[in-house]
Amino acid sequence: MTYMARLALTAILSLMIALPAQARGLVRDPDIEHALGQLAAPVLTAAGLSPSQVRILVIDDPSLNAFIVDNRHIFVNSGMLLKLDGPAQFQAIVAHEAAHIQNGHIARRLQSAQRANSVTGLGMALALAAAVSGADMRGVSGAAIGVAGSAQRIFMSHTRAEESSADAAAIRYMLRAGVDPRAFLDVLNIFRGQELLSRGRQDPYAVTHPLSRDRLRAISALVETADPIGGDPAPEAEYWFARALGKLSAFSRASTWTLRRVDRSATEDIRLMRSAIAHHRKPDTRRAIADIDRLVALRPRDPFVHELRGQILLESRQAGAAVAAYKRAGELAPGNALIMGGHGRALLAAGNASAARDVLERARARDFRDPRILRDLSVAYAKTGAPGQASVTTAERYALLGRFEDALLHAKRAEGLLPRGSRASLRAQDVISAAEAALNKRR
Repeated sequence: MTYMARLALTAILSLMIALPAQARGLVRDPDIEHALGQLAAPVLTAAGLSPSQVRILVIDDPSLNAFIVDNRHIFVNSGMLLKLDGPAQFQAIVAHEAAHIQNGHIARRLQSAQRANSVTGLGMALALAAAVSGADMRGVSGAAIGVAGSAQRIFMSHTRAEESSADAAAIRYMLRAGVDPRAFLDVLNIFRGQELLSRGRQDPYAVTHPLSRDRLRAISALVETADPIGGDPAPEAEYWFARALGKLSAFSRASTWTLRRVDRSATEDIRLMRSAIAHHRKPDTRRAIADIDRLVALRPRDPFVHELRGQILLESRQAGAAVAAYKRAGELAPGNALIMGGHGRALLAAGNASAARDVLERARARDFRDPRILRDLSVAYAKTGAPGQASVTTAERYALLGRFEDALLHAKRAEGLLPRGSRASLRAQDVISAAEAALNKRR
């Protein structure tokens, strides 16, 4: 996929997951994403999908929802994750969304969008199809912006027939992966009674995945006739679930809440991780660093432990020590873009903009979804005498965040600073086209 295809696809995704007046960001944490990936892998494999090709991304949103908008990403709200009681419930969600991918429900929506008699529908279909195929996005991205309302209607609302086929497939995938299918019923029971509420009061999951008594009865029958799976979930699944939710809750809930419950953590390393985060957020730097140092001693070859140590040190204004921590994390997990991003951020804080630029460029090449990487890269460009590159990178970051007025301002500035016809200049023109289309749509 070309760089501009990635940019356009990400912009489209960010619009799709936005509420009408308030965009929600992604929770980009390498440890959480790794843990959820470990949990999802056996289910994705059972579904005939590649775990390396389908990413689990967390949306910073307390409401309950999970959905897909393409064949490569499963989005889960943070509120949904924190509502779950065990790894099998999360795997049930993955199985259901994987079934939507395998059953071609998104592909059919692309066809529906292409048939729609609207610029928005056609632009959406063209942009998504081009992004997936790697086609050149110039002339396409502008038509695809401003799609939040239609995207939610076209891409995020499953029919009862689709839900029925996805339910049956999900149970098959869970059985193949050795996951108890009763967990699927446990997830759906969270939403019992939602159909009696007005649409505005329903959880988003109940809106996008219609739940009826008939559907629950059908799923119950499928589960009852399935071969029973006895015993508890695999210990490694329990561990990764506890680790992902332990870290997510430590960062999203009050420090006092976490510290009252930290001794209930599943393992000693998760306890130390949660305690370090809670003390860091209070802030109590001395105790946070003491906890994270004990955690490093306990798991010296865990890259995500070193990454967390780097974050705590950097946010405690100990940039030099943070650089060393992020460097060690990168040695243990080479190629992890989020760790690279943290390393580049620490190098910037330590005053080494040239080295930061090199690291951040590699991070952006591997992962285009993190606006923080673009923010830091633009600073690195500015500090190393590349104002045009700084402006176009800033414009792209604002476009990803849906701040199209700011994106347009910086893209036009970049166009005046960059050599005409250069790759960076073409990127600026793409942002200008997209931002102008989005702003016109709002008027």
